[in-house]
Amino acid sequence: MTEVIKMERITKVYQMGEVKVHALRGVDLSVRKGEFVSIMGPSGSGKSTLMNLIGCLDTPTSGEYFLEGENVNTLSNKELADIRNKKIGFVFQNYNLLPRTTALENVELPLIYDRTGRIKNPRKAAKEALERVGLADRMHHVPNQLSGGEQQRVAIARAIVNNPAIILADEPTGNLDSVSSLDIMSVFQALNREGITIILVTHEKDIALYTKRIVRIRDGKIVKEINVNEPRDAIKDLEELKKGLALEEEIEMQEEELL
Repeated sequence: MTEVIKMERITKVYQMGEVKVHALRGVDLSVRKGEFVSIMGPSGSGKSTLMNLIGCLDTPTSGEYFLEGENVNTLSNKELADIRNKKIGFVFQNYNLLPRTTALENVELPLIYDRTGRIKNPRKAAKEALERVGLADRMHHVPNQLSGGEQQRVAIARAIVNNPAIILADEPTGNLDSVSSLDIMSVFQALNREGITIILVTHEKDIALYTKRIVRIRDGKIVKEINVNEPRDAIKDLEELKKGLALEEEIEMQEEELL
């Protein structure tokens, strides 16, 4: 498989007053087309800095970064913005939806600001993206009419509406309960089966087990990479969890009747 991401000896140093903070220290990372990779590490390990570099939201202090064979280091700010528009879809922990705007309009928004005009019918594309994440019947609802899991589905639809090569998801289940978390992982797994490359930052070990490779980062260095030979099936686990919760609810009702 072809490499969509290739990073070689990447460093990132921030100047904080008189102190230099070494966020990344010589990172080498390759991601092939169609992979589903999770990045794990403690707070301050450098995982968010790494995601910002992958997403072309920042540039490295040194080292080389190639995105689909293109050397990102040589690009202007305008060219970086174009790459973010065309090739990368972002999903965040806090959804980042406009509160008084419907799900459909939230998803359509990136296409309205796309100067290339690659997608000729933004409304149609937004509807199709919402259908892909299972929200065909909720597209005219505003965020406060949707559950947390549904809002994250809208955010995922917005990320895929441009047909990006890569989805970058930063703690996408961080604000969700167990049922909604598995629901969102089932969406990611379905998109990955369609061939979309996904890179996900998480601090939750159980969430990482739904991906195909786990990259562990500590003190600005990749310390371990683990291939997950048999990733967990989010749909199957979701069904089991719902059965367990239903059984718990039934037992509680029976106990209340006995009191």
